Amino acid sequence: MTPPTADAPIPPAATHPVPVPERQGLRHARELERHLAWLDTFTGTALGVLASASGIYTYLGVRTLLDDTGAWTTFAALSYSIAVSVGIFVFWSYLMRLLPAVRTAAARIGLLLSMALGCVAIIAMSSWLNAAALAGAAAVEQHLATTVQTYQGALERAHSNAIAGQSLGRDVARVRQSFGDLSEQEAVGNLSGLAGQGAVFRVLTQKAAELGALEAQIAAQDGPVAAAFAEGNTLLSKMRALTVEPGAVEARSVRFSEEAVRLSGIIAELRQLNVAPLVARAAQDLADSVVLPDLDGGSALARSSQASTIDSVLQLLRQRAETLNGAAAEVIALPAPDETVYTPVSAADAVIRYAGNFVPSWAGAIAIDLLPAVLVFIVMVTQSAIRTGRGEGTEEDTMTVADLRAAIAAARALQEPVYLPGEPPPRGPQG
Repeated sequence: MTPPTADAPIPPAATHPVPVPERQGLRHARELERHLAWLDTFTGTALGVLASASGIYTYLGVRTLLDDTGAWTTFAALSYSIAVSVGIFVFWSYLMRLLPAVRTAAARIGLLLSMALGCVAIIAMSSWLNAAALAGAAAVEQHLATTVQTYQGALERAHSNAIAGQSLGRDVARVRQSFGDLSEQEAVGNLSGLAGQGAVFRVLTQKAAELGALEAQIAAQDGPVAAAFAEGNTLLSKMRALTVEPGAVEARSVRFSEEAVRLSGIIAELRQLNVAPLVARAAQDLADSVVLPDLDGGSALARSSQASTIDSVLQLLRQRAETLNGAAAEVIALPAPDETVYTPVSAADAVIRYAGNFVPSWAGAIAIDLLPAVLVFIVMVTQSAIRTGRGEGTEEDTMTVADLRAAIAAARALQEPVYLPGEPPPRGPQG
């Protein structure tokens, strides 16, 4: 039996009619393939644009980290940004081609893990530098504003403690007044029974004079405390102005640092002007350092009365000293101002430190690098839909008219006789 020729009709038994749902799935799959073919014409260009944009912002971010402004520094920053752009383009090109094409779960999981690792690497080498370029200046200004608030709190705390120390002057004045009143009573003989300025009177006036000197010393600190606080507020105003002043933030940071050093000195001065430690030491000396005069009574009874009165005065001194010491201890126990030192930061460091305040900038910096991941997932879903539309049919089920014509031409070419070199062609039946 001779095989059928290419012109012979195909027997009906050899045909495989395609069901209607499968034909619809094939049409849907071919439509998606046409869409993908059209999208592939500019997908590479789009990836190149995204990678180039990321490289530009990476270059700007790298420049904020490098202090030198020479040609080699520019070349180094440019080289790094180009490497980042090429890496991003190649990485997403690989995934956009390979991840949608694989079919096994193991292969997909492996490529997805590779994509996750690559995304982390892109964020580490590019996205944070992009954020520094987008919001670096604003982040440095945020650092300056936060530092101003810290200095303001320290200045107010130091001034509050100094004012609390100045308030001890009233306690000292009250104790001095009590000893002054007692000395007046002793002058008329109401304490020891001996009128005049005897031994008891001299002890009382001695302590009243000590307390008066302490009171005057405390009062003398009012002016320096007020002047230091006013100067500190002036420096704070200058620092606030520098945080919002137009111009390059680097130059403003230098001037801000100079004002911060002056303000730190003012805060230290206010801490030294606090008289609470001085009052505590004076209260201790009030009872411990007493110069007892000779008893000058005319009789033994008078001298005994003077000795008894002096003992009472000394006991009163200890009580008043404990009162002053307790008041001074309360002031000393107040929270001390924080040790504030302004530390200049680069734009990249500021963006990381105040990341919570620049979420939109961080989102934009990361999105420009990881947006191709969305395209990869879109292509994955589309390829899966194409495979589902094609189903499990054979190659013959998906042949187009052009494929069929090519197959017939190939069959005819195979039926033509092949002559070896030098071999005469076969003769016909009548030859």
